[in-house]
Parts: sequence; structure tokens; C-alpha cells
Amino acid sequence: MTADEIPDPTRLRLQTRVNGELRQDAPVSDLIFDIPTLIEEISALMTLEPGDLIATGTCAGVGIGFTPPKYLVAGDVVSITIEPIGTLVNPVA
Repeated sequence: MTADEIPDPTRLRLQTRVNGELRQDAPVSDLIFDIPTLIEEISALMTLEPGDLIATGTCAGVGIGFTPPKYLVAGDVVSITIEPIGTLVNPVA
């Protein structure tokens, strides 16, 4: 998406599901580093191309935070949604 399509990305919400179970649900504004800073720092070291993904870290809800911990295992399916951008789905190998 282009910047004009999302004027304030900090208002977006990120949701992560593992096998359909909601594990994370947080606003982008909770990131430690804001998106412009991430882009500035990364692009100083490499060329970003359309379609590149930037791993930003994580919010509350990681597997180790559960009692007992819920680690990913082969066969799990992880989906990450940011509306209105869409959903990225990956199987764990």
C-alpha cells in the first residue's frame, strides 16, 4: 500500500493467530520504534523494494508468556492480520 492509502499507520491494529487462536491483538502504536524510524534505519543499510516485509518485533502474547508456554511446532499455521492491508499466512515447518 502507499502512504496516501494509510495516512496514520499508528492507528492500525495487528492481530496474530496460531491455528485460528488469537494470540496477539495490539495497535501499531505500541511498537517500540515507529515505522518511519524503522524505514530510515533499514534503508540506510540496504535498498528496500516494493513488497519487502520488515520484521518489527512483537507485542504481548508471545508463546513463552503463557503458562505453560505455547511454542510453535511443525504443522502450526501462523496468520498475521493488519486491516486494511490484509493477512499473511505461513505454515511452520
